[in-house]
Amino acid sequence: MDKAKIAFMSVAEQGRLIQSQKISPVDLVKLYLERIERWNPILHAWTTICEDLALEQARLAESEISKGNYRGPLHGIPFGVKDQMKTKGVPTTLASIIKKDFGSDEDATVVGRLKEAGAILLGKQNLHEFGKGGANTFHFGEPRNPWNPGHTPASSSSGSGIAPAAGLCSFSIGEDTGGSVRGPAWASGLVGIRPTFGRVSRYGGFMYAYTQDTFGPLTRTVEDNALVLSVIAGHDPKDPLTGLEAVPDYMAGLDGNLTGVRIGIVRELSRDLEMHPDVQTAFDTALEILVARGAVMQDLSLPWGKYCVPLQMLTSDAEVASMLMRTALRDHWDKVDDGIRSRVAAAALVPATFYTRAMRARVLVRGQLLKHFESCDILLGLSHVVPPEPIRETRSNLSRPEDFSKKVAHVRRMLSYPFNIANVPTINVPCGFSGGLPMGFQVAAKPYGEEMLYKVAHAYEQETRWYEQHPNLEETLAGASEVAEPQNAPDNGASGNNPVRDDIQALGRLVGLEIPDADTQEVGLRFDALVKAMAEIEADLGSKMDMVDPIPPVYPLAEY
Repeated sequence: MDKAKIAFMSVAEQGRLIQSQKISPVDLVKLYLERIERWNPILHAWTTICEDLALEQARLAESEISKGNYRGPLHGIPFGVKDQMKTKGVPTTLASIIKKDFGSDEDATVVGRLKEAGAILLGKQNLHEFGKGGANTFHFGEPRNPWNPGHTPASSSSGSGIAPAAGLCSFSIGEDTGGSVRGPAWASGLVGIRPTFGRVSRYGGFMYAYTQDTFGPLTRTVEDNALVLSVIAGHDPKDPLTGLEAVPDYMAGLDGNLTGVRIGIVRELSRDLEMHPDVQTAFDTALEILVARGAVMQDLSLPWGKYCVPLQMLTSDAEVASMLMRTALRDHWDKVDDGIRSRVAAAALVPATFYTRAMRARVLVRGQLLKHFESCDILLGLSHVVPPEPIRETRSNLSRPEDFSKKVAHVRRMLSYPFNIANVPTINVPCGFSGGLPMGFQVAAKPYGEEMLYKVAHAYEQETRWYEQHPNLEETLAGASEVAEPQNAPDNGASGNNPVRDDIQALGRLVGLEIPDADTQEVGLRFDALVKAMAEIEADLGSKMDMVDPIPPVYPLAEY
């Protein structure tokens, strides 16, 4: 059987061949190790490969299966995890140079459940430092899109998207705060889900944004995604925020029939944006396919969605800052990526009153979004209005307020943040290609509605079968260097005539943070933007915010 064909097979198909002993887990692991050795020096999808451990697990799986002890559809399937969760005996780097290992004493619950199901850990996957998007420096090489290495693979679970798309593993586990699973899935042409907050245990993960972070699988097909989530989902006593809902049979609804399914179209978030014509065509075609399968469409409004980007930064970034201040910024400022440290430092200066008020506003936004599930079974919108951009366009000079405003209003954030602000399950579905680059749309459901997400996504997928297309690495990577190009961080303007922000340094000292002169300008621009955004939110929603409690958006049960 053709090796390349095996490498790009779905998990379900590989599983059937392994169960029938037509392919060997050992041979499958060796195949992926060969491909990793060939392509990872260019793609930089992995931080650590645990070859000996993977082969040991593969031999055990092969022995068990040969004796009739088959554990299920993931038995003998190789996978990778974002280097943001603990793996016993394998270092956790967080893509940082501050420490060689942030924790390898035990497996994260997600990793442990996959191993119990017989899946084989190949290694840890590359990410933006600490799992925060916007990095300029990559200590394990800059991740590259396998469809076109000059275009973004998106962040922050970059390697977790690259690896399955390039045929370097069967599936990945990423982590999503504001789009870090859905974005890389979009950029790499994969199915990537952000489950309901609490659906999957966070134990053993470095979950700095503790009211939003969640793990989710990235796969080549919807069926594969459902198979993996079935294994990793469910209550975990080690994570008090995991829900109590029983895990349903996610495969039961994959019948292609959408008769009577009510779909709300979220056009408002992208209405004023410049949309690529290929994306518009692909989206319109997707709607036609879903209607032909029996779905009923209606447009809906989400006016408070415009506040989701600043609310994300006022809350989740502040949560991240509360952790990284102690572990990174105070003692290792120069070792932390400049884009990430300025973002986290600005959030560290946010007053506690801003954080709690922003949490109240999040409750309002969540309520507005959840209200739509009274008349809709799912919500549907774009993952991005353009195909993956050239990498150079994703890095911006932050020397002026208008430059920062443009960065804050990054389109993909505007489209993804409403769903993570509400902490509802959301999935990226590939919907075609433009110039050889993937496009995608998002489907969101009410809390614990993953089964409906899969039903709709699978019906579309079976009609289009985009998963049958794979990047031709010999062609797309032919001109790519195996050595990472020099990474020049954007000039924040401090080297020019911009004055040192004494006010920012004074605020920093209040929280125990010494901010160097050269960094005060960018930190100040970010902080000023947050203050301005909070004032706008207060002006619009202030009286309503007074009437709600700033409770974390957690759903112990489906009755929300």
